[in-house]
Amino acid sequence: MGAHAFGLFAVILAIAAGAALIATRLRQPLIVAFIGVGILVGPTGTGWVVADGTIELLARMGIAILLFLVGLRLDLHLIRSTGPIALATGLGQIVFTSGVGFLIAVALGMDTVSALYVAVALTFSSTIIIVKLLSDKRELEHLHGRIAVGFLIVQDIVVVLVMIVLTAFGRTTGDNLVLDVSLVFAKGLGLVAGIAVLSRYVLPWLSHHIARSQELLLLFGIAYAVSVAAFSDWLGFSSEVGAFLAGVSLAGTPYRDALGARLVSLRDFLLLFFFLDLGSRLEFTDATRQITEALVLSVFVLVGNPLIVVLIMAAMRYPVRVGFLAGLTVAQISEFSLILAALGLSLGHITNATVGLITVVGIITIGASTYLILYSHTIYERIKHRIAVFERRGHHRATSGDRETFDGIVYGLGRFGGHLAERLGGTGHRVLAVDFDPHRVSANDRTQVSAVFGSAEDLHFLETLPLSTVRYVISTIPVAEINKALLQGLRHHGYRGVVALTAHTARDAALLREAGADVVLEPFAAAADATTEALDRLGLHGGGHDDAGGHDAGGHDDRDGPGTAG
Repeated sequence: MGAHAFGLFAVILAIAAGAALIATRLRQPLIVAFIGVGILVGPTGTGWVVADGTIELLARMGIAILLFLVGLRLDLHLIRSTGPIALATGLGQIVFTSGVGFLIAVALGMDTVSALYVAVALTFSSTIIIVKLLSDKRELEHLHGRIAVGFLIVQDIVVVLVMIVLTAFGRTTGDNLVLDVSLVFAKGLGLVAGIAVLSRYVLPWLSHHIARSQELLLLFGIAYAVSVAAFSDWLGFSSEVGAFLAGVSLAGTPYRDALGARLVSLRDFLLLFFFLDLGSRLEFTDATRQITEALVLSVFVLVGNPLIVVLIMAAMRYPVRVGFLAGLTVAQISEFSLILAALGLSLGHITNATVGLITVVGIITIGASTYLILYSHTIYERIKHRIAVFERRGHHRATSGDRETFDGIVYGLGRFGGHLAERLGGTGHRVLAVDFDPHRVSANDRTQVSAVFGSAEDLHFLETLPLSTVRYVISTIPVAEINKALLQGLRHHGYRGVVALTAHTARDAALLREAGADVVLEPFAAAADATTEALDRLGLHGGGHDDAGGHDAGGHDDRDGPGTAG
């Protein structure tokens, strides 16, 4: 980085901070800002940063921590809970995008290997960006949010497998292919077996002692991730694979959330150097042609990826609205696409020009898809009539509803809904509970409560419910848009019973009352009232002297309001 490395380092960090500030004001992920800074200070821009050992080392550290966190937070239960839809959409989108993407790349004049890398790079979407955006919109627990995270986990697993294959066979130089393949599999099985032994017999005991010091836990996590990554690299696999397996081995410990939370900031900081290193290697030899290719591929990702998700989910009898909202989450390529491109460059499979093309596609699709996700509901309302042709009717009927009669229907078996259904069943009500989590449905053992799989967002599902016989329908889902849609669907089907909807805020409660709900349940307000009454009975309310008691009551209301009210 030159003679004045420290000063130049400070300038680059200042530029990155400024670019990140602009990105946040534009509601863009920081990855877009970091890529831009990498191009700006690389040979294409100012030339301040060139590929050297220091930047490359920090870049590899960032990727190792990223893959470690992916493994650490790998939730296979989420794939099971969303059922076949996560596997179908995840694998279906990968096959469709890679296949059509390859044909487009070849049509644009690329050679077979470059076209293959580009096609595979187009298939993966950014789990980090999507989870952040859905979390900001409070849609992670919606049906489309859970499905999206489910097929993103499938994608993460696939990309790791792809990297294993590339690094293992990309470095094979022997003449005996059978022997080389056997050796690769033997090494892979040995690595996985070793990690499994550590995960089963060593790490639970070791992490328990290490976690007594939060600073030591952080240091151990980094050291363990980098050590396994280095060992994996020495075996002939990539360091990214080793870091991922290191994370998976700690995913079962009770300290994974604390460790993951502490590593997020370090990951974001070190990823800056990955994009600096990437920018220092980019070559835009024919900018006009590359921009044209990038635009064609970007349009394909922005339109083709959501479309295939909509089609797959419609074929599996999910509402078009749910498929559309889930599909928009895959309308971009991810940081893993760039990592895959960098890996192909290091193996000599592709050139800097191909890496540059993939990077430009990443900037365009990440930037555009961010706004698509942020304004997904508005976009859907404007085009829903055009995509209604994909709607499939004829859902599986709620068989328990066909054989039994019920007093009421409760949507949602979460903390609030589960308690409510149990209380109603305990007082003699026969309740039909509806939930989109198969695990909750199968685990239901409440007295007088039958559970079926379904979603409040699936208005056609109402046709399968015994609406003509039940006296009340209760939604414990605290999302105003979903509840308003459910209310309209019930009125459309001629339901005349009582409809009770849930709201977590005064604004949502007012909207639901205005929409015509008979009863609006406000569990947080109810919990606060119950807490106040309890304090009054103890003579503590309004005292002001017992600060600790007042603080505890307020904290209980914030955390456990729905459960208490239920």
